[in-house]
Amino acid sequence: MAAKENNHQKTESTKQSGRSVVGVLAHVDAGKTTLAESILYLTGSIRKLGRVDHKDAFLDTHVLERERGITIFSKQAEVMLCREEKELRITLMDTPGHVDFSAEMERTLQILDYAVLVINGTDGVQGQVLTLWTLIAKYRIPVFLFINKMDQPDTKRAQLLTEIQERLDERCVAFDLWQTGKLSEEEKQEFLEQLALCDERLMDDYLEHQSISEEKLKKAIAERQVIPCYFGSALKLDGVEGFLQGLLNYIQPKQYPQEFGARVFKISRDAQGNRLTYIKVLGGNLRVKEYIPANGDEKQENSTEREKPDQLRIYSGGQFRMVSEVQAGEICAMTGLKHTYAGQGLGTEQASEQPLLAPVLTYTLQLPGQCDVQAAYRNLSQLEEEEPQLHLVWEEETGELHANVMGEVQMEILKELAKERFGLELSFGAGSIVYKETIAEPVYGVGHFEPLRHYAEVHLWLAPLERGSGLVFDADVSEDELDRNWQRLILTHLEEREHRGVLCGAPITDMQITLAAGRAHKKHTEGGDFREATYRAVRQGLKSAKSVLLEPVYSFRLEVPQDVLGRAMSDLQRMQADFKLLEHSGNLALLEGCAPVALMREYPREVAAYTRGEGRISCTLKGYAPCHNAEEVIAEKGYDSEADLAQPTGSVFCAHGAGFLVEWDKVHGFMHVEAKKMRNGMSTDVSGSLLHEGLQPDTQSPFAAQEKQPSQHKGAVNSAGISAFSPEDKELAEIFNRTYGKKGSTKSNMYNAFAPTARLPAQQKPKKEKEALAEEQEEYLLVDGYNIMFAWEELRQLSEQNLTAARQKLMDLLSNYQGYKNCTVILVFDAYKVEGFQGEVQKYHNIYVVYTKEAETADQYIEKTVHEIGKKYHVTVATSDATEQVIIWGSGAYRMSALGLLEEIYTAEKEIREKLEELSRKRGGRLIEELPPDVAEELERIRLGK
Repeated sequence: MAAKENNHQKTESTKQSGRSVVGVLAHVDAGKTTLAESILYLTGSIRKLGRVDHKDAFLDTHVLERERGITIFSKQAEVMLCREEKELRITLMDTPGHVDFSAEMERTLQILDYAVLVINGTDGVQGQVLTLWTLIAKYRIPVFLFINKMDQPDTKRAQLLTEIQERLDERCVAFDLWQTGKLSEEEKQEFLEQLALCDERLMDDYLEHQSISEEKLKKAIAERQVIPCYFGSALKLDGVEGFLQGLLNYIQPKQYPQEFGARVFKISRDAQGNRLTYIKVLGGNLRVKEYIPANGDEKQENSTEREKPDQLRIYSGGQFRMVSEVQAGEICAMTGLKHTYAGQGLGTEQASEQPLLAPVLTYTLQLPGQCDVQAAYRNLSQLEEEEPQLHLVWEEETGELHANVMGEVQMEILKELAKERFGLELSFGAGSIVYKETIAEPVYGVGHFEPLRHYAEVHLWLAPLERGSGLVFDADVSEDELDRNWQRLILTHLEEREHRGVLCGAPITDMQITLAAGRAHKKHTEGGDFREATYRAVRQGLKSAKSVLLEPVYSFRLEVPQDVLGRAMSDLQRMQADFKLLEHSGNLALLEGCAPVALMREYPREVAAYTRGEGRISCTLKGYAPCHNAEEVIAEKGYDSEADLAQPTGSVFCAHGAGFLVEWDKVHGFMHVEAKKMRNGMSTDVSGSLLHEGLQPDTQSPFAAQEKQPSQHKGAVNSAGISAFSPEDKELAEIFNRTYGKKGSTKSNMYNAFAPTARLPAQQKPKKEKEALAEEQEEYLLVDGYNIMFAWEELRQLSEQNLTAARQKLMDLLSNYQGYKNCTVILVFDAYKVEGFQGEVQKYHNIYVVYTKEAETADQYIEKTVHEIGKKYHVTVATSDATEQVIIWGSGAYRMSALGLLEEIYTAEKEIREKLEELSRKRGGRLIEELPPDVAEELERIRLGK
């Protein structure tokens, strides 16, 4: 090898050893199981070479697999590769090749160290091969290619390698001839140049030494910079030994952490009915009868924290050996665990990603006439444990069972498994498309659950994500507001359930759900309360959102004879396909594109018919896209979200010792926690939708819903003894009523963007009380925040280090100043450069902090405010902007320079300190002497017993 030629490889006296998990993947009939048999035979793991067509393959252990000649369940076998100075122990994973069982294959992918992709040399790169390649890339798995059936006529090595490089990756390089050592010097240099073009580090090594070290090549393969290709015939054992030598040479065993971690990738049952949990240990070790630590994010009621395995089994085909301990990098099956599930993370490991491949058809399961539906559901749930993508659903209203299925072959297997295990004679009704739902724009959802002696409130942000993202859950709440344990519980409740949309009851997807706020009661909150509040918050948000119906879309590759090309293109246009004509090869034309599954599911049969068997079409699930006939589907489904009692949209509140239900569109007015803003700064009204500049203020006002609510709820107090509205909210509303006009006014929609969270409707204050409040708050101080910060030397220097800290310092100084002067302070900061920002107001202690909306500067905001209230109230503006001072003066307001404000603040602080010092000098004085006269008089009456 090149490494030996240049003395790059260090000779070691001790034998190197390692362990790796290698999965074999392929399209059906590519020879995957045959290659696995060849590997087992050549390494001495089996004595006789089995064959699929002879129904004696070592890894096809189930009777259904042997009868049908296909792999249905993933299996494993132990293999040892060795030479004089090196040995490698491989756990070989054989995965299903048929598309109907691709979900099982994808779960296995998530625990592989390396993958072997088998390509049928007679077919080349087909659609399923591209799907497998996409999955391998998604999970960042290093891969070797074995191009099989090269003994067949019309298989051309050079042509196949070119196709692989063009359709898969240009870094695919043929290694088999290189390993034989029979290449000429010119061919050797050509091979090394191909490797050098794959990676810069290999290029540097080649330019310096005119060769490439084996260690650097191993690293490049592990990082997917180089994809080794081998050609041969697995059935005739041609090229397999060279392939095994390549695995031994170039696989780089992983290093694992010391702390225990593992991932569950499969649930099954043995012949005796024992439940088996298959895991790969990804850190530390695991001993039999040892408690398994659950992942920190697991829900407590279903965690494996107090579970321990009765047995640890190392399987090889249908046989196993029991061990007392498994190490990192090993795969084992555990017995005795009841609550594990496929994809679960244990110890330090997180749960697996959502699978990319999923069923697109749902069927009604038709049971025998006298069968107990509930008992059948419990039994069939075992199959769902083993194949989570089934999504078994029992609809109580109709008494029907539904299951998601990939295709007809899987349906046949399910029928036979149900009969074999439970004696159930299953049949399937007509299939229908599996639709999904998402949202078009961010929305704020709230849920409250407060029957007597229960309490929980949850606020969620629901934001759309890119197609194919699935559901992402997060929390953006301070632990000061909601304890961490409650936050984790809410996230668990979000993850544990398949949430359904409100258009046709389809599962939701492609959105991020962020916990924005919540509240618990020290005495009355239980875990189940947050489950109810969380579910209701999701549903309430979806009801408030602009929902989008999604349908599955196929990616297809169609080859048809030239004489029927027009028919094919006409069909694709009829099926609303997005396609392009790629090339003409002889008498065949090639088209590629994507189309809705609903329109294309029966098309392969049509292709076979009108091309008289000469045409070929391969379809793979591309993902989901907006439904082409959404209104028609929604009308056909006839789903009523309000009638779905299992997934309520409203919330439960408590008043006068009894719970009452509030409908989803009115719940914002009853919530006990203020609505939060999105992390990107966009504000919302309390109906949950984003504010838009074009909407009229009266349609956005958070008090509009309150005015329509029954008056008997006014002034209600919840069971926790907390008023359903706060004085601060009413005070803030009063300020902005004065500043921007009453609700419904067309002066400005800033009131609506900055309005506080709606509470239970407060009773109107008497007119005299309103006037008194106005007199108490008739002095206003408006501060141009950034102007003041950069005018004060201390704040300017601080802002150069940390702008946020400088803002915080100014806010604290003004809070102290307001407490002494007892005026209304409004601090204004520019946010006009923030794209899409709608403005925001915050109550900070006793002052109000305003962030202006997009395209509005602090100067403009202050000028507008002064114009509105300057002639009615005593308004002072603190700024050193000379132009702004002139405008302010013309509007009837008072001016204060930045230095003038600084002097005022320091004077106020000095007077506060002097007052405190004077009080501290009054030694021997009684506390009652410092109290207000009316309070002191009342305390004196109590002391005297009056």
